[in-house]
Amino acid sequence: MTSTTASATAFRPQEGARVWLTRFLALDAAVTGANGLAYVAASGPLGELLGVGGGLLFGLGVFLVLFAAAVAYLATRPTPPVTAVKAVIDANAGWTVLSVLALTLWLDDPTTAGTVWILLQAVTVGGFAALQFAALRRYRG
Repeated sequence: MTSTTASATAFRPQEGARVWLTRFLALDAAVTGANGLAYVAASGPLGELLGVGGGLLFGLGVFLVLFAAAVAYLATRPTPPVTAVKAVIDANAGWTVLSVLALTLWLDDPTTAGTVWILLQAVTVGGFAALQFAALRRYRG
């Protein structure tokens, strides 16, 4: 009887979407948290490598660590609140746009490594937003 119940649960589309949504949130939290910790721990050397101010990287790192903690918390919820997940998706989409704008409008002279890193980061975070959005759509039905 237990295996029948488990099989029935495994084939519910909404349950599968919830699992993927929480996995995408957890992956986002892990990558964002690691990035934030690196910015906090090595803001000076990373700033020189990327051609971005160490103070800016330190502040971004603190923000990223706090954001990652909130996303990790959502990933552990049995039923992640839709409004909170939408806020994460919006924040990720905003980060993607602001990264590109920072390169074109605000940052004076990032190094080649900095330009590549910022663009890779924008693509990665945009990918998280797209994956989370697709899983949320399936989750909501």
